[in-house]
Amino acid sequence: GGDGPRTGAPLAGIGKIVCIGLNYHDHARETGAPVPEEPIVFMKAPDTVVGPQDTVLIPRGSRKTDWEVELAVVIGRTSRCLESHEEALAAVAGYAVANDVSERAFQIERGGQWDKGKNCETFNPLGPWLVTADEVPDPQALGLRLWVNGELRQDGTSAEQIFPVAEVVRYLSWFMTLYPGDVINTGTPAGVAMGMAEPKPYLRAGDVMELEIEGLGRQRQVLEPA
Repeated sequence: GGDGPRTGAPLAGIGKIVCIGLNYHDHARETGAPVPEEPIVFMKAPDTVVGPQDTVLIPRGSRKTDWEVELAVVIGRTSRCLESHEEALAAVAGYAVANDVSERAFQIERGGQWDKGKNCETFNPLGPWLVTADEVPDPQALGLRLWVNGELRQDGTSAEQIFPVAEVVRYLSWFMTLYPGDVINTGTPAGVAMGMAEPKPYLRAGDVMELEIEGLGRQRQVLEPA
């Protein structure tokens, strides 16, 4: 969309995208889910990544396409079995804005794991910037906001994360090797359509999502049918 040149994602050659579900206290409350004892982990294919202003496609047959502003962490060094939060933060190259677009019926009502609702085409706008870790003194002090059609829907802070960035990186390194260029989507604050009263305002073609994280830039996506 827009008249200017297209902005691509700020990262190429992503090996994997690891996502943390239900990682904000306020989001767990709004969805009525218990606070997880350990991080909920699922994967998103790197081919879901698009630029921060690219069109997002509502999948065929979708009734419940939803938005999720998230702090994305980009890994900068190969990491296995990290012992401390200090080591974990030292492994982070930088941070970016991600929109973990989700189809809730596919995710929750169709059996199996969450992957079906998370890997539809265009479901991971990323960017505009990769902000290096030295520019983000405290990843637990960032405001996250998302608007739909100009209406503020999410207005949270990474201070509400159940498992902070350092713990997420440390934890994941015991289950998989983290490589430079891997991305971790660290969860979304309250304000998603799934958490709202009926009729829930799920996304439709023509809707516009705008989202930002303090210091990490802003995204805008128009929704079109796939």
